[in-house]
Parts: sequence; C-alpha cells; structure tokens
Amino acid sequence: MSNCPTPAAAGATAEGAVSDRLIGIGCALLAISIWGAWIVSTRHAVHGHLTPATVGWLRFVVPATVLAPAWFRIGFWPRRESVWPFLACFLGAGGIFFLVVANAMRFVPAADVGPLLPGTMPLIVALISVLFLKEWLGIGRAIGFGFIALGVVTLGGRGVLFPEDGAWRGHLLLLCGAAMWAAYTLAFRRTGMRATETVGMIGLWSTIILTPAGLPGVIDAVSAGYGREVLIQLFVQGLLSGVVALVAFGIAIEKLGSSRAAAFTGLVPALAALIAVPVLGEHPDTAAMIGVVATGFGVALASGAFNRGC
Repeated sequence: MSNCPTPAAAGATAEGAVSDRLIGIGCALLAISIWGAWIVSTRHAVHGHLTPATVGWLRFVVPATVLAPAWFRIGFWPRRESVWPFLACFLGAGGIFFLVVANAMRFVPAADVGPLLPGTMPLIVALISVLFLKEWLGIGRAIGFGFIALGVVTLGGRGVLFPEDGAWRGHLLLLCGAAMWAAYTLAFRRTGMRATETVGMIGLWSTIILTPAGLPGVIDAVSAGYGREVLIQLFVQGLLSGVVALVAFGIAIEKLGSSRAAAFTGLVPALAALIAVPVLGEHPDTAAMIGVVATGFGVALASGAFNRGC
C-alpha cells in the first residue's frame, strides 16, 4: 500500500504550510516594528530621568502580570526537561540582557544599536548552527556574512580608532547582547513551552531580580513629577515590547524556524535610524548608513530570507 499522500492531502498540507508562513511573517514584522521604536524609547529613557534598572523593571513587570495565567499553569519554575533551555532564554531576553543593552545605549547613538544588536544576532545564530548543529552554508549565506562583517567593522571601528568618545564600550556591550539574544532564539523552541508561558516566566524572574534597584527608581521618578514618562515606558517597554513583540517573535520562531525568524531583525536598524531622526534629532553619519545598509542586506542573505522553500 502506498504511503504517498493523496492530492487532496498534499494540497491541504501545502495550504497549511503557506498559512503558517504568512502567520510567521506577520508576527515577525509586528515584532520588528515594535523593536525599532523600542531602541529609540530605551535610549531616550536611560538618557533622561530613569536608570536602566528602573526602565528594566517597567519592562518586565507588565508581562509578569499580564501573562500570569499562562506561567501559573506551570508554576514558578519550568519542568526538569525545560530548565536549561529556559535558562538560556532568560539569559538571552530577560533582565540581565536588558541591563547589558540599556547600559550600552548610554554610550552609542540609536543608529548604532540596530546594526550591532539585531543586526549581528542572526549571524551568531548561523555560526552556532554551523559549529554545533552541523548546518551547511551555501554561497549566498556566506556572502551575507561578509556584508554583516562589513557593517560591524564600519560601526565598531569608530570606537576602536577613536576610543575617547566612549562608543567602543557600547559597541562591545551590544555585541555581548547580540550573543545573548542568539541564545534565546536558538533555545526558545527547545523549552517545550508556549510563547506566552516562556515570556511570562521570563518576565516574572526578571521582575524579581530587578525589584531591589528598579522599584525605588520608579517611586523616585513619580515623586519627582515624571509620572507621565513612567506611564509611557510602561506602555512601550512593558506592553508593546515586553508582551506583544516577544510573544509575536516567539510565534514567528515556531512557524518559520530560528534562522528565518531571525532574518527579519535585519529590518530593525533602518527602522531605529529613521525613528531616531525626528524623535532624538540624531542624523546618522556616513559610517552609520553604510553599517545599516550592509548589515541589513547581509542578515537577509545569511539567514536565508531570499531562499525558497521551508
């Protein structure tokens, strides 16, 4: 008896694959749109009246609260088989990751954040896949790595050549953050948990570790008359970035796979640079523009965004 699917079954399977891909693409575009604004919002906050720990607390208290029904089904800690993948997710998208990135933004303009954080993350994902998962790279992806390297050198080189401006510290922290985010992207599906459960539990433990430093900062800011700024950060950091974007990106990983979902983050640098012009008055220089273009194009190639098929 043949094991080949009937034409009707094959058609249904193909239709389901197309539906999954469209859902994944939609979720990925939603996430990167929010992250473009998040970069600008975070840099504005840490240069204003809020400390990185305070902004981080606002960032994670919302998903911890909103997604409480999801993580409460599991408990305060994941099951044994999910512990190590969850710890990788927590390190790569939780409170420690946020402090690394937020402190980096104190030294660099918003235009540098995009290429060095979401820009290099897919490169790191691909390198880990090659070295440890034995994934074979085609010529197109190898060329993409070259473009990403060009973008990173163009941006990071300024901090190396002119260390007095302090940008090199931010560049190093952003590259560290990209490696942490790559760990989150690779480990997400291995937790065996739903997107809402993983994001909610990351929010819970991040809130716990940030409360001693973050909550007093919130109280001080409100007492000093910056309550409106706190509310804005609760909305942008907590609801949009902390819940909507992370859940959407988790669904994109589930529907598209790690590499394809990561490819969409190459669009974040351009978004952040464009938003920074009217909001922060930052006009990217020639080096930043080269970095944005080279890294964005390289990420798309290296992550297989132009390939056909699954």
